[in-house]
This record gives sequence, C-alpha cells and structure tokens, in this order.
Amino acid sequence: MMIKFQEVSMKEKVKQTMGGLHKSVRAAGVGLSTLAASFFMSAPAYAAGVEDSQIVTGTEQLIGDLTTWLMVLAPVVSGLLFSIVVAILKGSGLIAISFNVSTIQDLCQNIFFMCVGFGFSWKLIRHAGGKLCLKIAIAACLLITLQDVLGVLVGQLIGLNPFLALQCSSSAMSGGVGTAASFGPIFIEKMGAPESATAVGVTAGTLGNVMGSLIGGPVAAFLISRHGLKSDPNDKPESAVDGKINELSNSRMVSMFGMVLLLCALGMPIYCILDNIPMIEMPKFIGCLFAGAIARNVMEALNIKFYTPEVDAIEHMFLELYLALVLMTIDITALAGVAGQMGVILLVQAVLMAVFAIFVSFNMFGRDYGAAVMAAGNCGWGCGSGPNAVANEKAVMDQYGWHNVAWVLYPSFAVIIDDIYNPIFLSLFGSIFAA
Repeated sequence: MMIKFQEVSMKEKVKQTMGGLHKSVRAAGVGLSTLAASFFMSAPAYAAGVEDSQIVTGTEQLIGDLTTWLMVLAPVVSGLLFSIVVAILKGSGLIAISFNVSTIQDLCQNIFFMCVGFGFSWKLIRHAGGKLCLKIAIAACLLITLQDVLGVLVGQLIGLNPFLALQCSSSAMSGGVGTAASFGPIFIEKMGAPESATAVGVTAGTLGNVMGSLIGGPVAAFLISRHGLKSDPNDKPESAVDGKINELSNSRMVSMFGMVLLLCALGMPIYCILDNIPMIEMPKFIGCLFAGAIARNVMEALNIKFYTPEVDAIEHMFLELYLALVLMTIDITALAGVAGQMGVILLVQAVLMAVFAIFVSFNMFGRDYGAAVMAAGNCGWGCGSGPNAVANEKAVMDQYGWHNVAWVLYPSFAVIIDDIYNPIFLSLFGSIFAA
C-alpha cells in the first residue's frame, strides 16, 4: 500500500486541529459523566450479592497486592490484567474484543498534561533553583542520546536495520507511542527505512509503557531502602499547605473543568506553531502543557482566582483514566509476533533505564528522597511516556510521602526538554543512516 503525504498549510492545520478539538469537547460530556460516577460516588455499584462474591473480592485483593508490591497505580495493574483476559479469550477463539477509544484517550492525555503544566509555577522554579533545572535538562538529553546510540549499536550486533533500532530506542522509549508513530513515516518516506518502521515503533512504545510502569517503583524503593531516605513531613501538596482538608466543591469543579477545556483549546494553536518547525515532530499534548504553564503564571501575576484542589482532582482522574485506556487496549496477541531482535533491544533499553536512574539521575538530582522520586519519574517517561512519569511518582509518594518539587517541577520540565531535544536528535541522528 502506498501512502501519499501532502504539505498542509498553517491555516489548514489549525482547521484540522480545531475539528479534532470539537470532537474531544463532545466526548468530554460523556467522559465527565463517567468520571463523576466512578470517582465521586461514595460506594461502588454492584448487582445484589456480587460485592461479596469470591471473584470480586479476590480480584480487588489481587489488584491491591500487586499495586503495593510493584508500587504502580491500580489502573496499570487492572488494565494489564484486563488485556491478558482479552488476549486469552481471543486466542481460544471464543470471542474477539476490540476498542475504539482514540478520541477519549487523546482528550484524557491533553487534559492531564494541561493540568501538569498548570502546576508549573515560576515561584516553584525559583524555590527549586536553577541548578536543579539545568541538571534535569542535562540528564534528559544524556539519556535520549544514550538510548539511540546503544540501540543502534545493539541493532548492528544482531543484524537489525538502524531505523528499526531507532524506533525501539528514544523514538518509542523517551518519545512514547506518539513520537514513534510520527517518526515512522518520516523514516520510511524521507530516509529509506523499512515499511515496518511505524508498526515496530508503535509496538515498542506500547511495550515501553508497560516497562516504564513496572521499573520506576522498584527502582525508587531500592534507592529509598539502600540510602535510608525519608520524606520531609513539612513538604505537602499545595492544596494541603494550610493543614486543612479541602473538600471539593461542585461549583468550583465545574468552573475549573471549564477552564481546563478552554486552556486545552488555547494549547492547539501553540501545538500548530511548534509542529511547523521543519524536521521536528511535536505531540499535541505539548501545546496543552505550554498553555497550562503560561496560564498559571499569568493568573498568578494578575491575581486571578483559581482552585488548586479541583485542578489536582481533575489531573488525577484523567491520569488514571488515560492509563487504564492505554493498557486495557493493548493487543497482546499482535505483540507476540514482534519478538526476536526487537525484544533484545527493548530488554537492553530497560536495563539502561534502570541503571541510568540509579547511578546518574539519583546522583545528579541530589541523592535525597526527592531524587529517588524523580528517578522513578525518569523511568516513567524514559521508558514510556509523560503520564507514566507522574504515575510512578504518585505511586512512590502514596507509600513514602510527598515531595512537591519532584511532583510539580520534574515531570513537566523533563517532558518539555524531551519533546524539544528528542525530535531534533532523532532527525539529525537518523539522517546519518539515510539511504
């Protein structure tokens, strides 16, 4: 099959993006209703007598045990368990189940990153210090470079095409599924890569999401245990600084959700501008992240009122829904046929990520509790995606305690550096192997 690509003008790209946004906004009604039902009801809804059945109680216990043991969020475990069940049903020939969740999945991702960006306050950067920000940037660029160089070297040893090796390296690992899917056509059409480059990258990115979710927690637990680290009891979430329990308000929640949707819409023109930079591919959520960061600092400068607890609640809801949607829709039966050489490189990438987090990230970020939390976040985005970084950090902090700089500064700042440096380096490094 031949795929033709056409140059799209700035005006047409904005029009296309706005059309996609309209679909996302329509889906928001359904999504918000689902979230409200699942997160704000005080008791779970079961059929009569089902809540006491061994299946329900056993599944809840299994998810709870695995969540504690691996230090990952419950949607990661439940999503993987669900995808395994679906694969077994499909493999047995009983029934084949497929999902079309792309619209609501993109909506969840964009809203989540907007909320992450909204927590990116200049006041916090001044508090954290410029040195830490510089170290985060250096570590991110170093990791991306090592992933690509090591991936290509291992690919040459096992006879894998260098572009397929790159698609299993920073394209899928640090970049995630979106970057891998974007660079597949670029490698194929402009650099002479095999036709399977896109499929390999998307598969590697999917597996990377799983790897990133599973590596981060154990790495942080190892560092915390080995160095006897503890969280600062005075370091609390922004919404809990005053020591009071902030109850969520329906009116404030609706107000903040409207603000979130508006800022996501404002993020689309930012994405269009960034995406028109030659030879550089930008994911849509980066526009939302920038929009959130800009809006937060403008609102603080102009003393415009906003409600942090409600924004935090929206952020957590859409993160967990996004992770569940991604992991429960993995087609394990399709991944089974893409083993061999790709599996070797992914295994090497997983080892590199764990070693890098323990010996480089932890030491560069200060060798304290916050550094351990950020190392878990590094495993998340370095082997999967930005949401994985936040999910890993949240799982660690739920068990060991809060760290404000690691939560607010690290994921958003590291992802910004990643989404700027990774496409540039992939474009330049890939050109070396162009036919």
